[in-house]
Amino acid sequence: MPDQPAKVTFTDPTGDGRPITLDTVVVPRTEVRDYEQRINKIPEPDPHYVDVGMLYRFAQVEKIRREEPEGTVPLHLAVRGHMGTGKDHDIEQFAALLRLPYYRIPLTGEVRDITLIGSVKLYGDGLGGTESRWEDGDITRALRGTALVNLSELNAAGAETLFALHGLLDRYAALDLPTGETVPLRDDVRLFGTMNPTDLRDYAGTQTLNKAFADRWVIWEKDFPDISEIEAMLDRRYPSMRDVYVRHISRLATEINRSFLSTDPGTRVETPISLRTVLDRLPVGLMVYERWEDPLRTAWEAMVLPHIDAYDIDHYETVWAACVRKGPSDPPFGG
Repeated sequence: MPDQPAKVTFTDPTGDGRPITLDTVVVPRTEVRDYEQRINKIPEPDPHYVDVGMLYRFAQVEKIRREEPEGTVPLHLAVRGHMGTGKDHDIEQFAALLRLPYYRIPLTGEVRDITLIGSVKLYGDGLGGTESRWEDGDITRALRGTALVNLSELNAAGAETLFALHGLLDRYAALDLPTGETVPLRDDVRLFGTMNPTDLRDYAGTQTLNKAFADRWVIWEKDFPDISEIEAMLDRRYPSMRDVYVRHISRLATEINRSFLSTDPGTRVETPISLRTVLDRLPVGLMVYERWEDPLRTAWEAMVLPHIDAYDIDHYETVWAACVRKGPSDPPFGG
């Protein structure tokens, strides 16, 4: 008996939009050669994930795509934001909820078009000689079946990589392989991308996107979460964390990231506090130093300060003094 789609509902965190209910995707058993491998690439939903609005925006486009008549050109969605804002995690969780096999393909400056598209390679023929065979690259392999493809770090890719993808992303909607084969963009494939902002920050290898390439995407900005959103994330992931620690961590992260975005050189810092620091490193530090006199301060020194540029330390400490001064002495968890 074939798998049957389930239902998944996306809600607007702002309360302005109506809930959107979509059928999950069913990977066809008979249409793909790598069915078992593809099924294993469906990510699991993160029980601690908090949608601050990006999944609802993805769902809005997905709903229109499914409802509009055939022939509508699909929109490809890219998320632009600073490090640690959760861009890739948003896309992965959208794939998880829709039950789509997830292919994250980093487009670093070292990646070449033959890595992504494929190339002819030589293999032994078992008779002492060799024979040439075409081997799919990362993107071609993903396009062969149901998939959500996340082209991560779009603005770190080389020009030859971007030009190789132009036909896939416009009305032609296909890749032409050197073998003469054309691989069309299937109806059950979704193309996403992520990128860092192009400014004076230390995002080595990034560049301004070629305008023709950028025009093939809908680009949405992903901001740092605000204090209430960080509190919600911490509450969900660490329900036993005491409220005073949740408040302090949330305020510290919010104030530091506000300084990171500042245009005032007197208050601007060059290193933000990422969600990895907020949701992983600092809570682990609290667990390690829970019996110390000031667990939060000790975790701050061990898990945060080593990750920042030396010239940012003074401002980090200024924010600490304004937001916390002296951390609570109560155990961070329980009670």
